[in-house]
Amino acid sequence: MAPFEAFYGKKCRTPLYWDEVGERILIGPEIVSNSVSLVSKIRERLLTTQSRQKSYADKKRRDIIFNKGDHVFLKVSPCKVGEVAYRLALPPSIAVVHNVFHVSNLRNYIPNTNHVIHYEEVQLAKDLSYEERPTEILARQARKLRNKEVSMVKVLWHNSSEEEATWEVEQDMQQNYLELFCK
Repeated sequence: MAPFEAFYGKKCRTPLYWDEVGERILIGPEIVSNSVSLVSKIRERLLTTQSRQKSYADKKRRDIIFNKGDHVFLKVSPCKVGEVAYRLALPPSIAVVHNVFHVSNLRNYIPNTNHVIHYEEVQLAKDLSYEERPTEILARQARKLRNKEVSMVKVLWHNSSEEEATWEVEQDMQQNYLELFCK
């Protein structure tokens, strides 16, 4: 029973209940028949819209089949996995990730040597920090502030590539890494 019905002892008169027997007398047959026809039009139009949206989605849907040993791209996001799932051989570095993925999260991959990532081992301290030291100054420039000029240097760091070089205040760099500037 609806809360309205429990409180007032009769059904709530919404378009959902207007076509029930007995309610037509209280409201008037014209209003009820109008409402019932409007509700049926709305339902028909909703079905038409749903059918149209389904046809759009079906055009883009495709069956994907992978063979054992194929390389694939993986899109990781939390979702339920249905019948179309693949078990992947994951590298040990991400062994904590569940290795079964839905086909919608996979894309075909053509191996390319440019995609291989080379990295250097970083020596971590017991507190999981590491020492970062500058290896080269790539550029210099003076940045003008409101009432003074600050000398800046673009520093290449030991465990980083040139794209990851950062701009630092030259005075701070001289104080912290005097041996680099003495070269």
